[in-house]
Amino acid sequence: MIDLYTAPTPNGHKVSCTLEALELEYNTHFVNITEGEQKKPDFLAINPNGRIPAIVDRDAGDFPIFESGAIMIYLAEKTGRLMPTDAKGRSEVIQWLMFQMGGVGPMMGQANVFFRYFPEKIQPAIDRYQNEGRRLFEVLDGRLANNEWLAADYSIADIANWCWVRTHKWSGISVEGLDHIQRWSQAMYQQPGMSKGLDVPFSLGNLLDDEKETEKFKSNAQNILQK
Repeated sequence: MIDLYTAPTPNGHKVSCTLEALELEYNTHFVNITEGEQKKPDFLAINPNGRIPAIVDRDAGDFPIFESGAIMIYLAEKTGRLMPTDAKGRSEVIQWLMFQMGGVGPMMGQANVFFRYFPEKIQPAIDRYQNEGRRLFEVLDGRLANNEWLAADYSIADIANWCWVRTHKWSGISVEGLDHIQRWSQAMYQQPGMSKGLDVPFSLGNLLDDEKETEKFKSNAQNILQK
């Protein structure tokens, strides 16, 4: 059994969607990041960095794992699914996973801060992170122009990138003209476990498409989507 400690953020969804895709049994523990629960001693004992998500594999001697990408690799290798076993195939998946970890996530996260949360609108900062986010989207679009998935087959690399890319409106990054990303993104919603994983630990409803809901959410939980 897996214990999942999470909140409804792109990084949190990366792990819940992976757990659902792999059909693993897990218990969900909501970590209220707006109340600082991720900084409390009980959680820090699992993840000393004080960030969600984290898991504890009870079947492996209560083994704790933090960092969303590391969790995804562990779960894929634990089950032998969503990750090739040959060195070249494994490397290809990890390259695109690291692309999300080092680029897409951090740039969209900073776009969120300056576009949504920062009290002062610093336009050069907003432009910087939205433009870099768009550039990274164009890299993904170019890859998907001649490939159905980011690696040779559907993998954790697709799940990781999609969980962030699907929130592009929140970051203020357009996908206009990126037909391959749009095709891929819609296909991702049809993959087993994705829709269910997005409802963990609870559904955010139509937050990403409804401006009124967006403003309501922003006033109640200003940190939630960039953690």
